[in-house]
Amino acid sequence: MRKPFFRLSCAVLLCCCLTGCGSIQHKSSTDTAQAQGTKAPPKTADDFSISSDSENETVDEPSSADAANASVSESATQQEPLTGAAALYSNGQEISFDSSWQYADFSAINSGTATIYLADSDRKDIVVGVNAGHGTSGGASVKTQCHPDGSPKTTGGSTAQGATYATAVSGGMTFNDGTAESTVTLQIAQILKDKLLAQGYDVLMVRNSDDVQLDNVARTVLCNNVADCHISLHWDGDGLGYDKGCFYISVPDGLKSMEPVASHWQEHDALGASLVEGLRTEGLTIYQNGSMNIDLTQTSYSTIPSVDMELGNASSDHSDSTLNSLPESMLILEIRILIVIFILFFKEEFYGATHSC
Repeated sequence: MRKPFFRLSCAVLLCCCLTGCGSIQHKSSTDTAQAQGTKAPPKTADDFSISSDSENETVDEPSSADAANASVSESATQQEPLTGAAALYSNGQEISFDSSWQYADFSAINSGTATIYLADSDRKDIVVGVNAGHGTSGGASVKTQCHPDGSPKTTGGSTAQGATYATAVSGGMTFNDGTAESTVTLQIAQILKDKLLAQGYDVLMVRNSDDVQLDNVARTVLCNNVADCHISLHWDGDGLGYDKGCFYISVPDGLKSMEPVASHWQEHDALGASLVEGLRTEGLTIYQNGSMNIDLTQTSYSTIPSVDMELGNASSDHSDSTLNSLPESMLILEIRILIVIFILFFKEEFYGATHSC
């Protein structure tokens, strides 16, 4: 787990935000010795003798090879050490599910891999888990335990209230034009990935193709252990004939005493509220107060800030222009993520919590 480093990153990033500081610029070497056009012959003791006559003084100048080696050496010395995810993973690396991780044994489908992408500039050293909802072949025919403690679901949803086992990964709904939800969630996830990378955030892409063999528990556990927050992308299958707008799935009161929910539900709701506020600020339709209480597998197993974002329903416009605008709206200001960072870092002051995330 990389949480101690994440907390340090949070503090630095928050301070930069509050003080208006930019990124630190490191100077590169500009003083390189002038090289001669030809390599000097082998030196003898006479080459280093100093005459009393300054006009006859011999000066040894570096060869072009020596100058080049010195420049490379100086550049390597000044190169910053790798930090955050860049110190652990390579760009585009596939990350497999680890059966030793906490809650891993509750997963039934976990042979697939997630992929991590590293920002190449303005690095925040924060990994955002981007989860394109649905898209697991055979997932609808497999069940996983709703809660790690075996208790029944407190609300309805894709699985009925009172059930103790839920569909591992549902197939998702279908838009009015016949497009599968899983197709659109992958599109929006790829757009969000690119926008996050451009802002300096690393991205854990949970699903990179039409099918990934990772159920909802496996996706959550992967994010718990590799990412700093987890954003799952969906459209609601409510059956309505109009676009009711965007909202996030908030944590029901009945779950707030069960671990790990008890330790993290404030973070989940804060992340969702901040993203919805970004959408609202840009004039997108928001459903009621912007949230709906539903007992989800995702938040039941999450140990990092985690949210299911519902970006509309079957009647929603999912054209390329609209999909491109949604991530821009959610992340229109980095304050959307900084809000969550603030809550994480000053959690004790805000909630009187005694545990760490």
